[in-house]
Amino acid sequence: MKYILLHGLGQKPSAWESTVKVMNHSPDILYPDLSEWLYCAQPCYSNLYQAFDKYYGQFDEPLTLCGLSLGGILALHYAIEHREKVHSLALIGTQARMPKNTLKLQNMVFRIMPHSVFRKMGFCKKEAIDLSKSMMDLDFRQDLKKIGCRVLVLCGEKDKANRPASLALKQALPNAEFSMISHAGHEVNLDNPLELGEKLNAFFSRG
Repeated sequence: MKYILLHGLGQKPSAWESTVKVMNHSPDILYPDLSEWLYCAQPCYSNLYQAFDKYYGQFDEPLTLCGLSLGGILALHYAIEHREKVHSLALIGTQARMPKNTLKLQNMVFRIMPHSVFRKMGFCKKEAIDLSKSMMDLDFRQDLKKIGCRVLVLCGEKDKANRPASLALKQALPNAEFSMISHAGHEVNLDNPLELGEKLNAFFSRG
């Protein structure tokens, strides 16, 4: 079994390293760089998803997906469109419907941030803004019932902005459970990688 971990916007793959050290079967865990998938392509969600679809196509067997925020949206989208290829799913701080006002506020903040900050993210300033803007109309709520695999919905206890959406996601998915990560905000993989790894191990070990 292969496991694919998808980082959030504003993160690099290295954000998963401490979590992976805790997880079982670490040689089978992949955590690709999402920014590389948009190399020489227009920075928009559609292109990012198509690149992920192509990346996933190299594997024949069903895989386990785990994503945080943007990574969670990609994982959720893929599980809706290719449910036969997803063995199980873990979604962290993930919203099924994009909060437009939050994204608009985020982009306002992005615009005043220095370019040097974005270099640490993997995406340049314009790419981050354009990608965020392209996601505003995403809404997967009507398709959640198509996901039949086991799903673990996770949220940091300090991530008040995403907690209601995470709980709603758990209720809407046919075979989902919810768990909170203590002492963590939105970036659970950075704030409490130990507890995150332990919860993922427990969930994935149940088949």
